[in-house]
Amino acid sequence: MIKIKIKGGDLLETEPGITAGDLLAQVLSKKKRKKLLLARVNGELRDLSFPLTGDSELEPVFSGDPEALEILRHSASHLLAQAVKELYPQAKLAIGPAIESGFYYDFDIPGSFSPEDLEKIETRMQELARKAIPLERREMPLEQAEKLFRDLGEDYKVELLHDLKAQGEETVSLYKQDGFQDLCRGPHVPDTGKIPAFKLINVAGAFWKGDENRPMLQRIYGTAFFTKKELAAHLQRLEEAKKRDHRKIGRQLDLFSIQEEIGPGLILWHPKGAMVRKLIEDFWREEHVKRGYDLLFTPHIAKRDLWKTSGHLDFYAENMYSPMEIDDVSYQIKPMNCPFHIAIYNSRKRSYRELPLRWCELGTVYRYERTGTLHGLMRVRGFTQDDAHIFCRPDQLDSEIIDILDMTLYMLRVFGFDRYDIYLSTRPEKYVGSDEHWELSTSALRNALEKQGLEYEIDPGEGVFYGPKIDIKIKDCLDRSWQCSTIQVDFNLPERFNVQYTGMDSRPHAPIMVHRALLGSLERFFGVMIEHYAGAFPLWLSPVQVRVLTITDRQTEWGKDVLQSLKAAGVRAEIDLRNEKLGKKVREAQMEKIPYMLVLGDQEVADKTVSPRTREGNKLDAMPVESFVEMILAENERGKTGGAVSPESRE
Repeated sequence: MIKIKIKGGDLLETEPGITAGDLLAQVLSKKKRKKLLLARVNGELRDLSFPLTGDSELEPVFSGDPEALEILRHSASHLLAQAVKELYPQAKLAIGPAIESGFYYDFDIPGSFSPEDLEKIETRMQELARKAIPLERREMPLEQAEKLFRDLGEDYKVELLHDLKAQGEETVSLYKQDGFQDLCRGPHVPDTGKIPAFKLINVAGAFWKGDENRPMLQRIYGTAFFTKKELAAHLQRLEEAKKRDHRKIGRQLDLFSIQEEIGPGLILWHPKGAMVRKLIEDFWREEHVKRGYDLLFTPHIAKRDLWKTSGHLDFYAENMYSPMEIDDVSYQIKPMNCPFHIAIYNSRKRSYRELPLRWCELGTVYRYERTGTLHGLMRVRGFTQDDAHIFCRPDQLDSEIIDILDMTLYMLRVFGFDRYDIYLSTRPEKYVGSDEHWELSTSALRNALEKQGLEYEIDPGEGVFYGPKIDIKIKDCLDRSWQCSTIQVDFNLPERFNVQYTGMDSRPHAPIMVHRALLGSLERFFGVMIEHYAGAFPLWLSPVQVRVLTITDRQTEWGKDVLQSLKAAGVRAEIDLRNEKLGKKVREAQMEKIPYMLVLGDQEVADKTVSPRTREGNKLDAMPVESFVEMILAENERGKTGGAVSPESRE
């Protein structure tokens, strides 16, 4: 007999070999049995068919459990593959994982899937789901599985089995549902009837194993949820995300472009986009100077030997552009700013009295990204990093990390982001630096988070090889996460470049180097902001804050006077003097997301006033130009200190 402890319940004795599902069925109510999807055996998720062969702790996992969602979606990918194989027997299977927003499956087929094909596939999936077909797990020797998939003509599965063999695997698991079977570690839901709400989203091309030299496959994306209500809410968010797509809004508002003759992944900032960037940069620089940073500027290229010393050619070469020859010397365009800042540090001897040194730069770098991964402003090949490096003594590290974190959260809040997920990544298996330094740095990062009262997750072993780090993923208005801010402690580069300072003991010591980005890249951050605000930026970040609208030619002179007064006060304003109906002028200004319109008619000319309207259509009482300017400047300052009142909330 074996002893099974039901978590939060009884200790049972039973014959070995009973499945987790059968045992749980004995202790759960009928209502809970209907929601049962998986079992957690000794802390690991398992199929309900998993046999219990020794003393164990057993916990039921129900529909709605966050961990079960990933399993549900992975099972939905198998359902998708079964439907495709039944409808298109010539299709060859590649891989089909669950992903953050759903799942996908890659297929090799002649031609490509059409929107009509997706509808047909989804209908077949629904039919298979209604049949509640069991997902049956079986294990077999790898060689036997290889023969099975070779006989089925599944070349990609055979290649995956070769990879597993090279890793030393001898046995593999398969999942079968009716006549369909797939190579998979599992676990899965018990049957297809447990996949109640799913939707195929779109199809895209994807290279096998991400290699441009391998076959192009057809990737079908889908999503799945526990309930149709959750699915409907998700689909509504997707529709909203389409409306907010920064590429679409960027064209509509004339903010930026990417042009084939310039090159993929290279951004052209148009005047209005460039104005927003200037506002971000001006605020960024002012805030850094206030907080004791010094500004740096560094070149875009350097001798190739610099990148050998830094280790980039050893660890990062595939992301760097090819070298260029100048006067018989090899140069390389920079993928990072760090070595330049170290070179400035090493330009003369440093004393412990000088530390900490806080240096920042809006440095443009260039990294090779595969064409298929490029995505508007979010994934580019040339971008400007809001970089900073702090060189400090070990006794200064705690306070420096706290200050960095405080500044990070303040700046994110100013730009409208006050929700985020925070991760503390600890020492990986392979690392440089002493255990003492790792413990010191990890403690400093942890202490800063706890002092700020911030919730965070430990990401064990996910620190970079040169030090631990904090990653902050901001959440936008659609609850999507974006990686922007990072704080990293580095033991590697100071050693490689022999970075030192003279201590109180007159001996050389290595400073601790902290890498830090608050916004990430300006391009990516701008793209996130466009989608977060749907292009309707807060007043202080709007490229045009006010447009003056005349009703007839009789208001032209007063309109010009108003425009001059606005510009003299530092308000970004323009005027529309066209002989068009006022309604058309207002609609166009609203479409361009301009925060305020000043309507001028004969009464405003007579009274020397303006009649403001917001882009949301709210009308304010007529007021003198001076009063409007005062109101605008006050709102502007509130925005730059994180206390902006959005036009949407203005009554």
